[in-house]
Amino acid sequence: MPRHPHRPRRDPRHPGRGRRHARPRRTPRTRRPARPRRGPARPPGGRPVRGPAHRRGPGPPAPGRPPPLRRPGAPRPRPRGTRRHRRAGAGERPHRPAGHARPRRPPLRRRPRPREPAPGRHRRRSYRDRLTAPLPGVRAVTRLAREAGALRPGTEARRDVPLLPCAPAPLPPAGPGVLALTWAGHASWILRIGGLTVLTDPVWSHRILGTPPRVTPVGVPWASLPPVDAVVISHNHYDHLDAPTLRRLPRTTPVLVPAGLGRWFRRRRFTRVHELDWWQGREIGGVTFDFVPAHHWSRRGLLDTCRTLWGGWVLTDPQGRKVHFAGDTGYGHWFTEIGRRHPGIDLTLMPIGAYAPRWWLRDVHCDPEEAVAACADLGARRMAPMHWATFLLSAEPVLEPLTRVRAAWARTGRPREDLWDLPVGGSRTL
Repeated sequence: MPRHPHRPRRDPRHPGRGRRHARPRRTPRTRRPARPRRGPARPPGGRPVRGPAHRRGPGPPAPGRPPPLRRPGAPRPRPRGTRRHRRAGAGERPHRPAGHARPRRPPLRRRPRPREPAPGRHRRRSYRDRLTAPLPGVRAVTRLAREAGALRPGTEARRDVPLLPCAPAPLPPAGPGVLALTWAGHASWILRIGGLTVLTDPVWSHRILGTPPRVTPVGVPWASLPPVDAVVISHNHYDHLDAPTLRRLPRTTPVLVPAGLGRWFRRRRFTRVHELDWWQGREIGGVTFDFVPAHHWSRRGLLDTCRTLWGGWVLTDPQGRKVHFAGDTGYGHWFTEIGRRHPGIDLTLMPIGAYAPRWWLRDVHCDPEEAVAACADLGARRMAPMHWATFLLSAEPVLEPLTRVRAAWARTGRPREDLWDLPVGGSRTL
């Protein structure tokens, strides 16, 4: 329907108000006449010249046009609209002689120069190149999730928990020249070597993150420990690096840790932190601590996979007796290399548990037969099993590691007394 010629048109900006009552529009301003161009001349049939020549000033005059007059010593004219012209305003900048470069502004924020790490500190971002086997991928994780309960022993296997060897007792006396060891459970040992008391991967907590509680008590009460002279850590997994246990130690206790893990201890106010890479060593109180490789990995959170190193330790007392602490490890070529660089190892503390299922844990945990083979590769005279009978971390029956390691040792023909299969809390003197 056509609009009535006398009816005002509705204003969309103001409902209910006609166009004749709307806000009056502003009168458009008239444009100033364009100023004559003072930049480079437009070539016939082409575009104006751009680039560095345009920013430096006007180009050569067009053919047939006389050059512009300029007073002697006056600055060269600059094209309007440039940054320099807007900064200068009405005035002109002083003329800069030819050959002098324009001074550059300093950056607003300079990046700090990378500093060299202090002695004993490592700032490497990742140690994935030290892996001897690739970490499990999506297919392996999917298979593990599909096989529910594949990492925990069944009900039948857990019936033998009361039969696990456990005999908590205080530490026996040991003189300065005696090498004695006591198994506190899992990978925690109390070594008295060269007059020092050394703890390996101390875990005195009843429960750790992500695992069931202990099935056996701690072999030695914390109150029965003598003053601790040093602590060695193999890697940062929760069953080997226990923060509640370490909080019980004085902050002046010397701590020997893998590369990349020193920051964790310094944040907790430990003042004597020795951070070592593979094949590096330190001497404390006449005892030499050498950090050696292992077939394992490291992770403590969601985004720190292999950010810190992992490995084992070789402790040598002033008399030359050597003890190898393997930490957590699978079986591989590093044992032969350790035996070549540290010949004459008297005792190795070797893990024998947490190995089932093999398709999941083969690369990072030894089974009992591989532990005996690793002892032979090291050239060690004696072996003390560990990493079993404390936390149920995998699916094998609880007594199977001890049964299999005794059978594997007997098949080698070595003396039975050289296999130190101690109960939790048991002690032995070399």
